[in-house]
Amino acid sequence: MSLDSRLWGKAARLGENARGTHNTHPLICHLLDTAAVAEIVWDELLTEHQRSMVAGALQVPEAQARALAAFWAGLHDIGKISVPFQLHRDGPKYEGGKLLAQELSGEPGYGFGAGAAQDGQSHEAAAHWWLVGVFEEIGYPSSRRRPQSQLSHAVAQLLGGHGGRYHPVVYDKDSRCPVARHPGLGAGSWEAQRRVHFDEVRRVTGAKPVSHGRMTPGAAVVLTGLVTLSDWLASIEEEIRTRLREEGWAGTPEDLDAYWQIARTAAVRLVQQTDLLGTGFARPPHPAQDAGETGLGAGIARQLPDLVTGHGPGMVVVTAPPSEERTEAALRAAAVLGHAANARGLFYALPTGAAADSHMAQVHAFAKKALTGPWRSLLLHSSSRLKPAEAAEQWAHAHASDGVSAEPGEEWAPAANSWLNSHHRALLAPLGTGTVDELLQAVMPVKFNVMRLFAFSGKVVVVDEAHARGAWGQKLMLRFLEWAAALRIPVVLAATAADQSVDAMLAAYRRGAGGDREPLMQPRRPPGWSFVDAQTGGGHLPRQPAGAVRAGTLSITVVDGAPYDEIRAAVAPMAATGTGRAVVYRSTPTEAIRTFRQLTRDLPGLDAILVHEQMPNKDRWQRLAACRSAFSPDGAVSRPSVLVTTPVLEHVRGLQFDLVLSGPAPLANLLARAAQSTGGRSRLVVLGADHGCELDDAALVRRTDLLLGTGRRVSWPEELPLLLDEVYADDLVARLEESAAHELRQLDNRRTVRERRASGTAGWLDVPGPGELGGDLGLLSRDHPGMEPELLSFVLGEEMVHVVCLYPGRNQQGQTVHLLEDGVLKKKLELDSKRRPRPGQLVPYLIPVPKRLVEGVEGDANNAWRGMPALKNVLRLNLEPEDGKWVHTSAKHRFHVGELGLTIDQLS
Repeated sequence: MSLDSRLWGKAARLGENARGTHNTHPLICHLLDTAAVAEIVWDELLTEHQRSMVAGALQVPEAQARALAAFWAGLHDIGKISVPFQLHRDGPKYEGGKLLAQELSGEPGYGFGAGAAQDGQSHEAAAHWWLVGVFEEIGYPSSRRRPQSQLSHAVAQLLGGHGGRYHPVVYDKDSRCPVARHPGLGAGSWEAQRRVHFDEVRRVTGAKPVSHGRMTPGAAVVLTGLVTLSDWLASIEEEIRTRLREEGWAGTPEDLDAYWQIARTAAVRLVQQTDLLGTGFARPPHPAQDAGETGLGAGIARQLPDLVTGHGPGMVVVTAPPSEERTEAALRAAAVLGHAANARGLFYALPTGAAADSHMAQVHAFAKKALTGPWRSLLLHSSSRLKPAEAAEQWAHAHASDGVSAEPGEEWAPAANSWLNSHHRALLAPLGTGTVDELLQAVMPVKFNVMRLFAFSGKVVVVDEAHARGAWGQKLMLRFLEWAAALRIPVVLAATAADQSVDAMLAAYRRGAGGDREPLMQPRRPPGWSFVDAQTGGGHLPRQPAGAVRAGTLSITVVDGAPYDEIRAAVAPMAATGTGRAVVYRSTPTEAIRTFRQLTRDLPGLDAILVHEQMPNKDRWQRLAACRSAFSPDGAVSRPSVLVTTPVLEHVRGLQFDLVLSGPAPLANLLARAAQSTGGRSRLVVLGADHGCELDDAALVRRTDLLLGTGRRVSWPEELPLLLDEVYADDLVARLEESAAHELRQLDNRRTVRERRASGTAGWLDVPGPGELGGDLGLLSRDHPGMEPELLSFVLGEEMVHVVCLYPGRNQQGQTVHLLEDGVLKKKLELDSKRRPRPGQLVPYLIPVPKRLVEGVEGDANNAWRGMPALKNVLRLNLEPEDGKWVHTSAKHRFHVGELGLTIDQLS
């Protein structure tokens, strides 16, 4: 049977021909497009290790592995040769609305039963079901009892997962006759055409050899990424329109050979347009032994290259108090690992979006020295994910005065129309600065989780404050590190102090690398570092630095007066003497705004800056940039200054103060804030009568209060691990009188229950480790009956929505319009013909808000807006003037927006 070129693969947004009918792209052309792109992805984007991991698993030379990868990529959509897909109501149409493929149903060979059109099987699952048996027929290893353990099923399951989720195992009784279970696959010509398309893709790609290897977890991740990425690139509509075949194109073998050359030429251009090519790591300079440089960073720079030369790349763990020096040490380690692994970029992960915002400048400075070739940088957290390129551009504008150019064409900033400017693609960018959630979702059964692993597998991953996310974060981080080791991802972890959680992370990476179970303890005396190689899982404890990073004394004072009175009393001497810098941490944006206004009123000689999370993105980025300028170690502060903020800034680096004031918080949080105090005599004042953050653990806050008493002096950083151990100690309860001990036991019990629940939920949600799959990739996508968004947010942290506030205005024609800035007509909300906004336009004006604060608020978005996936978590508020303020009032909330940000009042 000859190939039927009427079977379509792509039709949406391809326009119409001269006769007014929808243009279509034959399925065979899309399959060859994807195979051609896969060849270029293999050659240009995969690292040497990724290619060898695939070739080693398949037990074939790399050239044959390349051909097999292209062949398999070309089969990804073969499930579209099925009744439900070809006759889909949204498919291409003739004149009068008749389905283009409807003529098939009238031909004898394409007949089908009554249930075929209603078969709910997706085309991805159809490919999985059908390919298992066909791969077995051509000689791929198979097994009737455990099909998932053999290559025939593994490749089919992998290709069925190109839509973001793998499908369950197809057992022998179903793979021998898949149409019996899924009539939508169709028999007769449907089956014949699948086989013809299969044979032609195999012939054109030259993938005749049969592999007798097995699919390892690492090879599965790389091949899944290659296939999915190739499909994404081959599916760009404007590019497909340049390759459309004229009517009557037959798809003969000669036609396919000619089209293969067209597809190969186009593939080079497609990959070149991704902003992904050419990035690498330069050879880091080796510091001279007599250069006089000492400390953590110098020790890593001197010793790590020899360790990596002898054992290959792996994971470096750095334990030291938070500081820019620790960040610099972590980046120096990343440079050594990246060069050794021939990595194509770096992802820097932090606990919060604000911390990511603040680190981006330092990461850029590192990239200019450490990376070679062109590199593109994206900011990746909840406030930037809508359109990462626009977020990066706005960040650059905010930092323009800080030496970061925001001019169009700056090599690090992708353009708004960049292919990378998309939710699922952004992690592929050579340089990413974001939150640790991006890593953790790689080991949760969310859509495209394996694409996340693929994106990280070609990079170095740096995790700053690696154990700052509680019990659930610890559990998921251990699973991520197992996968990172199995994929040979170089990792750098930076933590405040060495403890059991850090030891557990070392063990997880060793386990993923196949190392022995002998414990490896991180050096307890700060600063310290260790190394685990990814080749064997071997642990190495190099010579530790002799000197501490910023040794000194931390003076902690607890005061019990009214919070604002204590704040004013603490900073008033600065206003009086005309010198000094302080930071004040309040529990909520509302409290921070109130404190800022009071200080501005009461102490006019004091320069006050306000930064909190409920500010529009552009305002928060601008204020953070101003803070980095004003409060950096060499900041040009000519007057006494105070930064008023919320816990969102506690992980921000590069800010240094003479005095830190904070409300009650767990000890680890207080110490993170105290790390921003400078000099040999750092000062932290705890406002004992203040309200703590409602998300903080009450037991740890109470234990911290008991431990500190009225104050404490701490040798920094030597006593840091001891202090952290002390706050958890059982004998803390024993020293209390009975009623206080009873209260603390109750709080401890609640904390234990919450942590076990969080750890258990994370353990239930995380995917199996690489050694636990048993060949079944479906376990990476398993569905949970109770896996609702609320449960996901419980594990990933508080669920956020983004508010965009719109001001009323009139255009030059006198028509009512909505403005993104009060009174600024050029910032008018632009809507398309379907009354939908351009998402990138909103990025600078998004305000992140915990979803719990806006439950029940409908906002004013129309149905077209709500139907856009990019805007599903964006709440639009049309503002109205009220008593000289801009407000939006709903049944239970009143939103007030001003130059200091957003405040939310509960009405009932």
